[in-house]
Amino acid sequence: MTPMDSRTAIQRVAHWADETAEKIIREKSPDGAPDGAPNGEKELYTCASGITPSGTVHIGNFREIISVDLVVRALRDMGKKVRFIYSWDDYDVFRKVPKNMPKQDELEQYLRFPITLVPDPWERDSSYARHHEVDVESKLPVVGIYPEFLYQAERYRSSRYAQGIRRALERRETLKNILDKFRDEEHKIQGEWWPVSVFCSACNKDETEVDGWDGEWGLQYHCNACGHAETADIRSAQGIKLGWRIDWPMRWEYEKVDFEPAGKDHHSQGGSFDTARHVCKEVYDWDAPITFRYDFIGIKGSVGKISSSSGVVVDLGDLLKVYTPELVRYLFAGTRPNTEFTISFDLDVIKIYEDFDKTERIAWKLEPAKDEATYRWERRIYELSQITVAPDGKTLPLENMPQPFQIAFRHLCNLVQIADGDVEKTLAALSPSADGPPNGPTPEQIPALRARALCARYWVENCAPEEFRFRLRPPSVEGANGEAAGKAALTPQEEAALRLLRDEVVSRIETFTEDKPCAEAIYGVAQKTGIEAKALFRAAYQALIGKDQGPRLASFLRSIDKQRLLDILGGF
Repeated sequence: MTPMDSRTAIQRVAHWADETAEKIIREKSPDGAPDGAPNGEKELYTCASGITPSGTVHIGNFREIISVDLVVRALRDMGKKVRFIYSWDDYDVFRKVPKNMPKQDELEQYLRFPITLVPDPWERDSSYARHHEVDVESKLPVVGIYPEFLYQAERYRSSRYAQGIRRALERRETLKNILDKFRDEEHKIQGEWWPVSVFCSACNKDETEVDGWDGEWGLQYHCNACGHAETADIRSAQGIKLGWRIDWPMRWEYEKVDFEPAGKDHHSQGGSFDTARHVCKEVYDWDAPITFRYDFIGIKGSVGKISSSSGVVVDLGDLLKVYTPELVRYLFAGTRPNTEFTISFDLDVIKIYEDFDKTERIAWKLEPAKDEATYRWERRIYELSQITVAPDGKTLPLENMPQPFQIAFRHLCNLVQIADGDVEKTLAALSPSADGPPNGPTPEQIPALRARALCARYWVENCAPEEFRFRLRPPSVEGANGEAAGKAALTPQEEAALRLLRDEVVSRIETFTEDKPCAEAIYGVAQKTGIEAKALFRAAYQALIGKDQGPRLASFLRSIDKQRLLDILGGF
């Protein structure tokens, strides 16, 4: 199949990112498009995302940025030039100290300051805000996301928005009417109201009141915290800031934003997006961006909604410990944004890897899809899950990717445990060699395989249920009393069965090229010794890992180094 770089091909796939890209092009193509723009379309489309770094940026926040990234990729696949901006709202007020932050008492002293002026309690970065920004900025490239970062503290403090602030002051009655339109009588604005807030230039707190505006650039305020009062010049004062429901649409016009999604809380009826849409058009003369609502994400086993202020947080770094970057993208590319879903860290991790592997096989035509539509759908999800893109930002065609080396996550977890957690030893056992498998991974496939093995090790050691974990027993060593140390306590019949298993199966384990004949040989041992197969399995697991159950025995025996098996079973 040819690369899906035409709009027609993508439209047939009907992935939600492609549908959104089509809508952006259709609805944001102005009548007065610049000369040379094809079909009256824009020369540049701006897609936006953003968050307040008030605490750890959790995986729910990440859903917004990767949703925008997927739409950006879809636009670029259609040959469009795209600006992808990510705003750090680091000039917001520091209202609450999240429970998972260190130095709680010290941070409490900076409540009501702008976040950008709160010190970093870890003493790593220039501020509290910058610490959380760096944590995200350093990880986004790992999952193939490269936005242009905008820092609102810098923009406000350098007076970039002076004209937007004055426009809000000039039209404050219009703004008041817009805000009241979505409020009941009890919550309508009472008395004098101003669309701005001020951080005091003397104490940095926002515990101020606006006293008046001279109709031009002078704004009078006083501070209730320290008593300071002044007339600030909007063109040079660093502490004047628009309220959230006005700041957001002001920036839409300033950056000429064409697309920005928002969470279900912002998209509720009469919520911030509704008011912002009216403010944008009626005050700033700009049509609000195309949008969609994205839903919440649950974490299996966690309590309540993810919240950076409460301290119950799972972030992108946590996700990357268990899922490879491609799997992280797959989780979101394969789920519509308006669908609530749960990210698992329990046994469901294995199923998620299996689902991704099936999508990969279908995309590479290693497994047939039920029909052409399914093939295109699975391939599109797989393409959008990839980290690498073409130099022009388009999705990299499959023919330009190295074909992956597939190994089931469950099996890889077993191999990592057999190797005592040594990932390099695990990879060496998979590589083609005189003793290893004949069709192991190529050097080009090793990096992706290593990433998956590292995730497997972390999941086994930190997330997997206890019954999934194991560690091979050391070789049996004969003690002073003639008994083998470290040997499982078994009945004479079980020991006899293990000896036969060792001599008739393990001694020629390399001759079994598949699990089925090996399993048949194991059952043959049970028949010869008159022991139930279930009892033989239990004895084998006790001898090898000290448990009554374990991985499928035939596959397990074939995965362990032959000499190591003989050494462990040598004491019976």
